[in-house]
Amino acid sequence: MFEKTTLPNGLRIISSNMPHTKSVAINVYVGAGSRYETDEEAGISHYLEHMLFKGTERYPTSKEITEAVERGGGYMNAATDKEMTVYWCKVARPDFKSAADVMTDIYLHSRFDKKDWEKERQVIIEELASTDDQPQQIVDLMIDELVWPGHPLGRDIGGSKESVGRLMPKTAIKYMAEQYVPNNTVISVAGNITHKEVVDNFGKQMGSMKRAPIRKYNPAIDGQSKPRLKFDTRKTEQAHVCIAMRGISSESPERYSLDMLNTIFGEGMSSRLFMEIREKLGLAYEVHSGVTHYGDTGSVVIYAGIDPRSTPKAIKGIMGQIKKIKKPVKAEELKKAKDLSKGRMLLRMEDTRAVAGWAGVQELLLNEVKEVEDVIKKINKVNVDDMEEIASKLMRTDKMSLAIVGAPAPEARLEDLLAV
Repeated sequence: MFEKTTLPNGLRIISSNMPHTKSVAINVYVGAGSRYETDEEAGISHYLEHMLFKGTERYPTSKEITEAVERGGGYMNAATDKEMTVYWCKVARPDFKSAADVMTDIYLHSRFDKKDWEKERQVIIEELASTDDQPQQIVDLMIDELVWPGHPLGRDIGGSKESVGRLMPKTAIKYMAEQYVPNNTVISVAGNITHKEVVDNFGKQMGSMKRAPIRKYNPAIDGQSKPRLKFDTRKTEQAHVCIAMRGISSESPERYSLDMLNTIFGEGMSSRLFMEIREKLGLAYEVHSGVTHYGDTGSVVIYAGIDPRSTPKAIKGIMGQIKKIKKPVKAEELKKAKDLSKGRMLLRMEDTRAVAGWAGVQELLLNEVKEVEDVIKKINKVNVDDMEEIASKLMRTDKMSLAIVGAPAPEARLEDLLAV
């Protein structure tokens, strides 16, 4: 399904030919995320993402950049995460070359005009401030701080008002020179297009870039030996509750066992967590769990939005389900989880942007692209014993973290509920 070419300068170009489609998706991945930043640079990856849309010599304004893609009905955006930044567009097939030209131009020739820099500083500060009006985002940040205290993984990807307030263009230029280099970049394209056309286009535009040394991310250290709790007491209609445990890395062979365990536990409306907390107890409208994998660590996070008066009861119900998931699951339940996961994965592969993302993320973070069929084989190999083993390994009282926004903070009582 995927073809790959690595240019002499280290730039990796991947394509997936989807002849039945009318669109082409272009995803440009860079190994630049918040965990690569020093404390003084906090937020610079995200700041750069914003600045690459502010203008180049060929496209002097943000309006001209976006219009070059949108004039044919296309879409364009970007996102910064903890281990990467992605710039993407999705366009009609005839607009591939013009869209690719825009993507390479903002990557190679973005200007850092002082007026734009200061204007965007205020925009980002307002973006960070908007989190204070969204309790669910606040609790997400709080739980990361508990799982990875004092580490870049535990802070807001966008940095803080203070860190953004002191960032200057020279910091961005230096950081770009270290991270926005060909051997730290992946171009992933999917749609009704040939691999040769993709390679010819981006090779011509980016083949002359010079390879350069890149910085490594800050390694995660697990020093947790007892439960951690954090509360943000404020008047809200709901208490927003997160319970988390350390997970496993993206390269761990156990990741598929954990993914299947999470599917059974808290993914979707047929999960154990949803059926217990919402359907049986009626304590939450939204309740789910999710797994995150990073290069050397990961997390399992459970979220519920509940009536503040029901906080202890809801936590008790969630912990009850954690205790139960540590016991062997039935083979039929595992089969359902496998079918759900495989089905959703196959459905994603109908969309050009999702296919480009599938290949680009894996290549950047794992240095390989697994075919869908290979992942399905790994999922099929997971058995009941594998899941019991990973549950016992991760779901431990001394590794639990609890964050709450909006509820009173009866710390001692809630800490007692975290025992498994």
